Amino acid sequence: MAQSASAEQHSATPENPNRARDHLANERTFLAWLRTGLAIVVFGFAIGRFAIAVRQFLEYQGRRVAGGGFSVWFGTAAMLAGVALTLAGLARYRRTRAMLEAGRFEPAGFVVDVVAVLTALFGLALAGYLIYIEMRL
Repeated sequence: MAQSASAEQHSATPENPNRARDHLANERTFLAWLRTGLAIVVFGFAIGRFAIAVRQFLEYQGRRVAGGGFSVWFGTAAMLAGVALTLAGLARYRRTRAMLEAGRFEPAGFVVDVVAVLTALFGLALAGYLIYIEMRL
C-alpha cells in the first residue's frame, strides 16, 4: 500500500518544479482581485447608504431635500464595478490556470491597464463629486 502511494506521488510529480508555486501565486492574485472587488462593493454600499441616511436626517430636521439621488447612483455604480472586477479576476484566474497547465504563460497587459485606468477615473469622479457637494452646501 505504501508503495502504491509512493508510485502515485512520483507519477504526479510535474516536470516543472515551480508548478505548485505558480498555481499558488495565481490563487493569491485571484484573492487580491476578490478582496479589491469586495472592498469596492462595500464602499459603494456605504456611499449609497450614507446618502440615504443624510437625506432622512435632513427630512427629520424639517429641511427640504433637493436631491441626493446622485449618491445612490454613484454607490450603485461602484457596487457594479466591484462585481465586474471580481468577475474579471475570476476570468483571469481561470485563463492563467489553463496557461500554466499548458506550460505557456503570458502575462496580462490590457486587463491590468483597463483596471488601473478605470480605478483612477473612479477616484477622480468621486473627488469631483465631493467638491461639487461641498460647494453646493
